[in-house]
Amino acid sequence: MMKDVFRVRFWGVRGSLPVSGSEFEYYGGSTTCIEMQCGEHRLMFDAGSGIRAAGRALRADGVSDLNLFFTHCHYDHIIGLPYFGPLFDPLSSVTLWSGHMGGLMTTRDMMSQFMRPPWFPVELAICGANLRFRDFHARDVLHPYPDVTIRTGLLKHPGGAIGYRVEWKDKVVALITDTEHVPGILDPVVLELIRDADLFLYDATYTDEEMPAHAGYGHSSWQQAVRLAEAANAKQVAVMHHMPSRTDSELHVIDAALKKVFPGGFVARDELIVDL
Repeated sequence: MMKDVFRVRFWGVRGSLPVSGSEFEYYGGSTTCIEMQCGEHRLMFDAGSGIRAAGRALRADGVSDLNLFFTHCHYDHIIGLPYFGPLFDPLSSVTLWSGHMGGLMTTRDMMSQFMRPPWFPVELAICGANLRFRDFHARDVLHPYPDVTIRTGLLKHPGGAIGYRVEWKDKVVALITDTEHVPGILDPVVLELIRDADLFLYDATYTDEEMPAHAGYGHSSWQQAVRLAEAANAKQVAVMHHMPSRTDSELHVIDAALKKVFPGGFVARDELIVDL
């Protein structure tokens, strides 16, 4: 029964910019949005363009209470927020969380500055749902529900980003996206968040070979995902935040190479569902 299942659904796995076309049909072109279903609880992570479809599915399922966590507020991670249906439903309660700003800006301020003219035709006040805003700092432990524990850590990304470790019953899923690794070093913050995880989602915008040309961009590689997963004893690793220009054929090659060196690895795609 679903009340006993930890389900992860990928609504958007692209980074930087949504894409479309025949070269992106299999893995999809929507930007970052991940749903985690812990029994009856619904947790959303990031509001990239994939959150529009997620909102329709949540409303069809009759979900009226949910929590939305932001890794950070770069455009590709929030661009879908104004089109997230539950925000406009008077029968819905949505709690929005952020911690990457380190107290410099509240979650409410972040959303209010994004949803307003001239960037958007109406302001946040148009939302009919019961909105609640929660601010935290990296390394805080969050409890959106009594039986759900979320551990947090600061990632290496321009402007900061938050990594999440979600614990429910005896299962663990970690989301680590928009972070840059130093060659030869395994980030201790990431290792702590992914330790013994059943599923580890990781930023693989680049390959190791491409990393030197993109130093300072704040992203990592699928090969680093493998090194981290092996060191932390993670059971499965899903690589995501695909570069906009990365085609289906290129991602198929990465998927095959990943599975060869780490059998529990795979390349994430839009609308993929993983039950733990």
